[in-house]
Order: sequence, then structure tokens, then C-alpha cells
Amino acid sequence: MDAVIGPYLTNDLPGVGGSIKDRPEDFRVEELPLYEPDGEGTHLYFRVTKRGLSTPEAVRLIARYLGVRPGDIGYAGNKDARAVTTQMMSVEHVTPEKLTGLEDDRMHIEPLRAHSNKLRPGHLAGNRFTIRIRGVEASAEPDARKVLDVLAARGVPNYFGPQRFGARGDTGKLGEALIHNDLEKFISLLLGSASDHDGPDVRLAREAFDAGDYEQAMRRWPRSFHEERRALSAFIRRAKPAAAVGALDKRRKRLFISAFQSEIFNAVLARRLDSLDRVFDGDLAMKHDNGAVFRVEDAAAEQPRADRFEISPTGPVPGSRCEPAQGPGGEIERAVLAERGIADGELPKKVGSLRLSGTRRALRFALVEPGLSAGADEYGGYLEVRFTAESGCYATCALREMMKTDTRVTTAD
Repeated sequence: MDAVIGPYLTNDLPGVGGSIKDRPEDFRVEELPLYEPDGEGTHLYFRVTKRGLSTPEAVRLIARYLGVRPGDIGYAGNKDARAVTTQMMSVEHVTPEKLTGLEDDRMHIEPLRAHSNKLRPGHLAGNRFTIRIRGVEASAEPDARKVLDVLAARGVPNYFGPQRFGARGDTGKLGEALIHNDLEKFISLLLGSASDHDGPDVRLAREAFDAGDYEQAMRRWPRSFHEERRALSAFIRRAKPAAAVGALDKRRKRLFISAFQSEIFNAVLARRLDSLDRVFDGDLAMKHDNGAVFRVEDAAAEQPRADRFEISPTGPVPGSRCEPAQGPGGEIERAVLAERGIADGELPKKVGSLRLSGTRRALRFALVEPGLSAGADEYGGYLEVRFTAESGCYATCALREMMKTDTRVTTAD
């Protein structure tokens, strides 16, 4: 995978190897709600524990059973399919008795109480993780604990994980092409540029496109690749990259641009990795208790707060609302942007009809109540890692540091 993640914070400590998510039960996530339903209102809150189901899949099943639209189901965060996850959801004008009638061996529903508002994305305090690393011996526990101690003291690098950049690792490149209005490059990446990450049919479709045989490419693209087929059809009809780009769903284009913004953040974090727990004059620091961002005027005075993990330096997810850092941190940010063709330090405010608002993101996140133990069951030995992470962080960035292997990184949103 060609996605930009970055170096390890604990590069001087050995990894334990192993694997995660061998079984869904090896990856348990419990969502910590931002608030509890108060018993008043028309929205019924309920708790869903699911195995082998992503949040969107569970939402579709529940909506179909209740006879409502998937958009009528409220939830705070997306959870992976290859895991056992527990999270709250909400639905309006439904009785608890109706909910408990849903039978699915992959999902258990527990009605809670009514509340006055629908549960919205981001309405969560964090997630509690219990993760088992398989294929390791109990003797590896001391090495893992050394890494965990460093992460608990300094924080976990708050990288955007590999899935942000797609199975081919190229969503950031697609976003970069859109940012620079290089539509020929965008279409060549979207529909051509075959790689080893492609399945056989997709690879043949991409090779046909690269060879200029667009009709053959259309025949080769699997029916499930709706967006690629729509873009290729528009390209065949009008022979213009702009037509193909215009045929794509806006959400897909937003995903590409977001991936490019994420690559920039990861690159800045990689260059500030050794100082991710230090603030400099001119930094924009984040308060962990409420997410407020402020400019550091006196780094020496603010550093004790960083040492207590009350604040952290931030990096840019660039856009019109992303204020640039100054001082040493600002120099790094400008250099990274310049290397990506953003010479003036600012992305365009809009790409087509898409607004690029941007934000600041903390360079690290805290491991709350971390724990580690060795064990064994009928599937063999394991190391079990436990911690709570705030929402929006990629929890297995901590696992990546321990294992020193390329792992799929799961977000705690």
C-alpha cells in the first residue's frame, strides 16, 4: 500500500509482530456516549451489540425491519464489521416492544430510554477498546509494555490510518489531482493505472483504459463499481475528463479531497514526531477537554499543561477554516504544503461545488486507562491490550507501535 502514514514514535523499541482481527471477538469496541437519554421526548435510544456487521449494514437492517429510511436511524460513530462492537442508536416514534422483535444472530438490541433529539455523528465521548494480538508469545509482553508506557506518557501519534487512502492507497493522489484541476491525471488514476491491489477483472478494466480501448474497459468493469462505470460512460460519450469528473457522486469527490488533506496532516505529524508532546511559540494548541484551539504565545508557560496532557500541538487538515501555525511549526507546515504544490500555503476555498473548510487536528491522543496482559485460549496465545481513546482517533495506531507491522488502522469515531 502506497498510503502515507509515517514513522513510529517508538522506533527505538522492538515490535512484537503478530496480527489483529483474526476473529471478530479479538477486536471489541464499546462506544462511550456523550450523554444518556433522559426519558423525555419522541426519540427512542437503544444499544446495539453486533458481530461481523458494520454500522451502515446494521442501520440498513434495522431500518428495513422498522419500515423506515436508514437516514431515520441516528448514531454517533461508524464501527467496523470485523469486530464485536457496542454503540447507541436512536429512532423516532418507535416503541421498545417493536425494537425487541428484531431477530438477527449477528446483532442484539437493548432498548434504553426516550430523548428529545436524534443521536447525531460525533455525539460520543470516546471508545473503549479490548484488542487481542495473535501469533505472539507471552514472552513478548515486556517489549509490548515498554511501548505502551511510552505511549501512555507521551501520547499516540494521531495519524490518519491506511483505510483513509483506499485499498489502492491512491485516494489522496486523486484528491491532489482535483485540487490542482489536473483532470486528465485524475481520470487516469480513477479508471486506469492498474496495480497489484486490483482484482483480476478490475485490473483488466484498467489495462484496457490505459490502452485506449474504452469500450473494452466498460465491459470489464464489474457492475458493483457504479461510480467508475458512470464516469467511464460519461468519458466515452463526451471524450472529456471534465465530463467524467462531473458524473461522479459529490460524496466520492469529497472523500478524495479529504484523503489529500489527511496526507498533508500525516506528513506534518511525521516531521514533528519527536516533538509531538511539545509546544512551540506560534503553535496552535488544542485543549483536550473541549477541543478549543488557541495560539501559543509563551511556550515555556504552556509546556506544563502539555506535560499533563491538558493540551497538545496541532497540525493542519488544510482548508479555508484552518488557521496556519507560526514559528517552527508553521515553517514545517509551509514546507509540506509547498512540496505538494500549494506554494502560498493555502488550498483553494472551493473545488467545483465542494467547499474545503479544513480544521486543526491534535498531533497526538491520550491512552486512557491503558492495560496489557498475556493469555491463551483455544485459538492460541495472545497479548490483550485495553485502553480508551477519544473519538476521531485511529485506535490501532497504538497497536501499530507495538507490533511494528503494517496493520489496518481502525478509527475510534
